[in-house]
Parts: sequence; structure tokens; C-alpha cells
Amino acid sequence: MNSKNILLCVTGGIAVYKAVALTSKLSQAGFNVKVIMTDSAMEFVTPLTFQAMSRNDVFYDTFDEKDSSKIAHIDLADWADLVLVAPATANVLGKLANGIADDMVTTTLLATTAEVWAAPAMNVHMYDHPAVKKNIQTLHEMGVRFIEPSEGFLACGYVGKGRLEEPEKITDLVISHFSKSQSRPLAGKKVVITAGPTREQLDPVRFFTNHSSGKMGYAIAAKAAEAGADVTLVSGPVNLTAPAGVTVVNVITAQEMYEEVVSRFDDSDIVIKSAAVADYRPVFTSDRKMKKQDGTLTVEFERTKDILKTLGERKKDQILIGFAAETDNLEEYAKKKLTVKNADLIVGNDITAEGAGFGTETNIVTIFHRNGEMQPLPLQSKSDVADALIAEITRLIKEHQE
Repeated sequence: MNSKNILLCVTGGIAVYKAVALTSKLSQAGFNVKVIMTDSAMEFVTPLTFQAMSRNDVFYDTFDEKDSSKIAHIDLADWADLVLVAPATANVLGKLANGIADDMVTTTLLATTAEVWAAPAMNVHMYDHPAVKKNIQTLHEMGVRFIEPSEGFLACGYVGKGRLEEPEKITDLVISHFSKSQSRPLAGKKVVITAGPTREQLDPVRFFTNHSSGKMGYAIAAKAAEAGADVTLVSGPVNLTAPAGVTVVNVITAQEMYEEVVSRFDDSDIVIKSAAVADYRPVFTSDRKMKKQDGTLTVEFERTKDILKTLGERKKDQILIGFAAETDNLEEYAKKKLTVKNADLIVGNDITAEGAGFGTETNIVTIFHRNGEMQPLPLQSKSDVADALIAEITRLIKEHQE
């Protein structure tokens, strides 16, 4: 980590004292750390403290050029490999989300092309305010990564979410980030991922769908992007934020998903079909609301196009991965799907198992290989499942190259 430059932007809140410890931890880990402070931050801790911890000059005045041959905020913006805003107050998040540059911190943030992380710290009600939540959403869509605040006793006397994450945890995240970025096993690869449900319309009021939340597919997309891939996420209707660095194509129906995926297949290196696509759709749809009548209602359905099977038939050198969500005979159906769909991997899960299935934050899966190998994974977060899948894809790429 000795060659990596961390620009720490410290904004005004009681959690500034933790930023001092964070500066120390990052420096001890071998990072080069420079600090910019807002006027409010200096009300809590002096610049001299950060200077002693970082062994670098501390910046706080846009017009105080320490080196006349350089424009300080541009030089710092270019110098950084990672910009970390900690603590990030509601005020600075609002400014950055709206392109306001009225001090050294915000001016530098707008000038940098480095990745920006923000670690919010504020009162629990401030953090939950609609304006703050909107600003965080806007910044997330711009590519800013957030380190979620933890829950606990706050300086204002409240107990809740709003505490700046501990310096040790933030340092570990930074170390992990650069460790992964140095390898970037999917660099140069074009990856298409599908996620979420589809909706098949019956009339302007009603449609058929399923319980998929899209969380698994979105987690895979985020991890693939972190691994260096050029990721396109074809997403059904979900209530999730687009992962940073991922191109999202929104669709509604199975036919729309089919068209978007198939049109990209020839130019793709890897396709991961994690979406829960409708197998059937109504044969007839009405452009007017169907009124209820006495007796029963019969709706005739027809098969939708099988996306995974189509891709398997057209596959050349691509790595093709499918998902199998089952309630019975998981191994039998997953292995059959590997053969029939000509897939390289099938990720199977029993959706009846506690902690697995749709809408959960966790999953329990088994990865099935064409050679008969089975890799069962324990209950873990969907993000960790995505990590395991990326590792298997990396192994497949190496096998294809040998």
C-alpha cells in the first residue's frame, strides 16, 4: 500500500476525533495520507493534530497556495488514488450532490477523477431526512461509494444509526479495495447480467410477476464491476440502486429482456442469467380494464422465449451461467439445466430454506459445474455469494486459456 495516496476530507462534526484515529490507522497501513479540513471541522480539532498524524501539510483554505508553482486543490485532486470524506456531514453531501464548490473540500471533490468514498456521520433523524436520503441517492448514482454509519449512542444523546464507522473498519475496507483493484481478474471482459423479475401484462391494471427482488443480480453486478469488468445489467422492475460503474438497462417483460440480452450476446465474454424470468405470459391482453363478472375467470397462457437455452445454442467462447431456484430435487434439476441449456455453471438454491430465496439479504446456494463438481456454500450474504461466483468465473477463464 506504500504507493497509494489517500486524500482525507474532514468535515465538521463531533466525529472529527475519529478522523484523527483514521489518519493514524491509514498511515500505519502504509498509505500516503493528506488531509483537507472545512472551517467547521477545525472547530473540533486543529490542523496541527492531523499534520502530526499524517506527516503532511494540512489544507483548509482554497486561496492559501503552499507551493506557488501549483494550484493546490487541483494538485490534490490529481494526486489522490482515493478520496475519502470522513466524517461526511449532511451539509457537505448536499453541496456535493448539487455541484456546489464553496470551500477547499468541495472544490477539490469536484475537481478529482479519483474514486470518492463518503462515510456519513450525523444525528439519526438528519440521516433519515428525505433531503439527505435524496442527496445520498444522487451521489450513489454519480458513483460515490458510501460506508454506512453504524448504530449506537450518538453525541446528541440519541441512540440510532448515525455513528461514523470505526477507523479500523474503514481502514480494512480501503486495504481490501486496493488489494482487489491490483488483481482485477475480469479487467477487459464484457459481462452481461440479468436481475429481478419480469411483468407480463393482463390489462392496464393487472400483471403476472414473481417475488424476485433483484438483490442477487445487483450484488453480482457490483462485484463484477469491482473486478474490472465492463458490466451491463439488464434489470426487471426492482426497487434497488444501480451499482457504481454499471450500465443498467431497464426492461419490464420477458420479451424485452430476451431482446436486450440476445442483442448483446455476441459481443459479451460472460453472461450471468440471475433474473427470474416469466415462463408464461397471457395469450390475450386487454387495453381496457377487465371488469369482474360472476363465476370463474380462465386466462390462457403461452410460453415465453427461453433466454438461457437460446444463448446456449448460440454460444461460442462465452462463459454462460444460469440460476435455478427450486423447491424440490435441486441437484437433479440443476444438473439437467446444465446440459439442456449448455451452461458452464448453474447456481442453484432451495428457496424453501431459511435465509435463502427471494427478497432476503442472504442466500444458500450450490454451484454446479459441467464436470460434475458441486460446490455448496453456507448461509452468507448475497454479496459474499457474488464474491464466490466471481472467483469461480476467474477459475473458468484460466481453464479456457490453458
